[in-house]
Amino acid sequence: MNAKRPACAAPALETPAPDASQTYSYSNLEHSESASTALAEEVALAIAYNGISQAVMLVTPTDLEDFIVGFSLGSGIIQDATDIYDLQLSGSGSAQYAQVTIANRAFWNLKQQRRQLAGTSGCGLCGVEAVEQALPDLQVLPGAPLPPIEWLDGLRQRIGAFQPLGQHCGAVHAAVFMNDQGQLLLGREDIGRHNALDKLIGGLIRQNIPTAGGLAIVTSRCSLELIQKVLRAGIQTLVSLSSPTGLAVQWARRHNLNLIHLPQKNAPRVYSPALENQA
Repeated sequence: MNAKRPACAAPALETPAPDASQTYSYSNLEHSESASTALAEEVALAIAYNGISQAVMLVTPTDLEDFIVGFSLGSGIIQDATDIYDLQLSGSGSAQYAQVTIANRAFWNLKQQRRQLAGTSGCGLCGVEAVEQALPDLQVLPGAPLPPIEWLDGLRQRIGAFQPLGQHCGAVHAAVFMNDQGQLLLGREDIGRHNALDKLIGGLIRQNIPTAGGLAIVTSRCSLELIQKVLRAGIQTLVSLSSPTGLAVQWARRHNLNLIHLPQKNAPRVYSPALENQA
């Protein structure tokens, strides 16, 4: 995606978000000794579009502008980064706020979605039919070649350079982008696996990094919402370090998304596209 970078304001200096990690003391259950360790932080981020509150997300307080851009696209609120006219961050401590100004067409679509959700009964989106009704217009990708197996050699170790927070204190997921030359270019981390992918997509957009021929890598299990996000971003290959769900595989095959699971000790498993005789 080579969309124009949206105008994004920095958080107010007098009310910064907390650091991504902080040190906490603890004591052993069986002993009186005390020690300390670094723990990942999370904040509540309230997002409003054109003055109307839309969501409150628990996120790691890093790359918040990337997250908001990626969340807006991955959730179907905008169709393109140029739909975002302005983005203002504010807040104090663990309570952060984002005011996002979007194009009239995007705001009208958002209001239509809100009306539809307001009439939904039961527990929400349950089962394939409900998901398809909520997302009827996901485009089928044109299809792309699978990446060379050499690109995946030692990948688990190589992406460590893009996981500074995870290596420091754990408790976070990562999403990393590899370009069409097999080079790792960009990584994002978050306590939420979908948040990490949103941050990555937003970072690619805001830095004008082409995604054609490249692939996204996620350290978490691969469920349906991650498939939906990469489809909307136009990324044609997704590599997961953990197993995909069955529904994720179904959607990947249906939409021509290359879906690869990279087990810890076995060869990469290509779930999509499916072999002709594969179930």
